[in-house]
Amino acid sequence: MTAPRASSATPIAARAHGAHHGEHGEHAARTDPGGAAVTLERVTKTYGRVTALDNVSWTFRRGTFTAIMGTSGSGKSTFLHCASGLDRPTSGTVRLGDTELGTLKETDLTRLRRDRVGFVFQGYNLVPSMDVERNITLPLFLGGRKADRRWLTEVVHRVGMAERMDHKPSQLSGGQQQRVAVARALVTRPEIVFADEPTAALDPRTAGHVLRLLREAVDQTGQTVVLVTHDPAAAAWADTAVFLSEGRIVDELAAPTAAAVLTRWETL
Repeated sequence: MTAPRASSATPIAARAHGAHHGEHGEHAARTDPGGAAVTLERVTKTYGRVTALDNVSWTFRRGTFTAIMGTSGSGKSTFLHCASGLDRPTSGTVRLGDTELGTLKETDLTRLRRDRVGFVFQGYNLVPSMDVERNITLPLFLGGRKADRRWLTEVVHRVGMAERMDHKPSQLSGGQQQRVAVARALVTRPEIVFADEPTAALDPRTAGHVLRLLREAVDQTGQTVVLVTHDPAAAAWADTAVFLSEGRIVDELAAPTAAAVLTRWETL
């Protein structure tokens, strides 16, 4: 299939909510906030002779949940790294809101990622010597900012870790550690959250809890979430699933269900 033109991951209307209802509950009603959270324009990324991303254009709209899917080597992790400012594209432009990332010095880019972007990784990336509260508020501490105690309390209760704020990561299960990582990604009120295979190491029930937290961040607080995953069931929580193959966007699926994603996956 020919790669589509630059498109927007926008909130899905009532049809989408109905499609998801049977899988994990009806999404909260919301209107299209309109603005672009992150925009990629003709982005190419090469490593030597290998082209990991090939002339990719895409817009992530504010207040949406997008799943990025593809087989191993399809370019989905490179896509996330370029979109989030973790890596610089070989050519093309990436903008977070109105800020073009390519114009920033490395120190400014680091500050932007810390203050305006949230990350959730498969490996949790918690600091072993810090308790839950300090791990959650670490990005604020590094940025010289004080925690908004009301917002911190809300986030902690939302992820179900209020009774374990003094626990170290070694005292937590994998699912609990990932919930701490989600709270850390949300506590700065970022413009966008990037989640790279956050449920790959979790059992299905625990994975569902983490995905529900990301879904609720979109529905309840208007957060923008980008999820890289190989799991059709995880992609079914999103508003839109985007499929990559050989470094190009080859398809998109609105209001994805696990069955529909799997069917499309098998043709990649």
